[in-house]
Amino acid sequence: MRERLNLNIMLGKRELRPYRTGGLRPRSYNVLLIAAAAAIAWFAGCAIAPDWLAPYPPTEMSSDSLMQPPSWAHPFGTDYFGRDVLSLVVYGSRDSLFIGVASILIGGLAGGAIGAISGYIGGLTDAVFMRAVDVLMTIPGVLLALAVASALGPSLFNMVAAVSLGTIPGFARLMRGQTLGIKNRPYIVASRSVGVTRFGIYWKHVLPNSLSPLVVMATLGIGGSILTGSGLSFLGVGVLKEIPDWGELLSQGRSYLTVAWWICTFPGLAIALLVLSVNVIGDWLRDRLDPRRRGEAN
Repeated sequence: MRERLNLNIMLGKRELRPYRTGGLRPRSYNVLLIAAAAAIAWFAGCAIAPDWLAPYPPTEMSSDSLMQPPSWAHPFGTDYFGRDVLSLVVYGSRDSLFIGVASILIGGLAGGAIGAISGYIGGLTDAVFMRAVDVLMTIPGVLLALAVASALGPSLFNMVAAVSLGTIPGFARLMRGQTLGIKNRPYIVASRSVGVTRFGIYWKHVLPNSLSPLVVMATLGIGGSILTGSGLSFLGVGVLKEIPDWGELLSQGRSYLTVAWWICTFPGLAIALLVLSVNVIGDWLRDRLDPRRRGEAN
């Protein structure tokens, strides 16, 4: 090895060392991960304490500053009512984040329970549950959410119900596959042979070993739920409130795109930044929690 290294030095060649993806990652990836975490923390702060971060009240109107472009006084400009767009984006993050997180929690719990019961019990229960899931999977999630939101009427909780309904089939399928792959392993058979109840086996062994892919899917699904909720608001079936969410801001600003591009551009950038940040964190969690990826990294 030393002789080869000396020979390479004499020939003017650089010694190539195998790159390990485990341990320290490339600096660009670490910067991207930190930036994504900082963006998510910022949006979470906007949702939790918008009064501290917004420069103006979201309902404050001024006839002297109608549709002003971005400036030091109004970094994101003002809309056709003279409201500060930055303040509207800060306050609008609350409903958008709530829809994304709450719908994934509800859809994950419901879909996970359906998949767990179906995969662990099997038989007729599995057939009935999976056929119902197959019916839901034939309908695109956005179309299903649009139909449910239109039928229930404009409301925040109706929006959450509409978006979460479209996420149930994916979680159910994933949880069923995880349960089927674990329930017949040797340590499960050994637990059953010593008299451990079916519920005890599932609670102590099957469920803990099935949660990692579910957590990753939930993290990645938050971005999709935020996009779906914003799309419903953009189409006019979202939340009707004095302080609009990001989708409603996009819908309000599209009519002024040629004369006041900032009204809908900055809410759109906020949606894109949040979804991208959530996806980066989801990819990182997938690399950390997937044993096969950890093995490749090492």
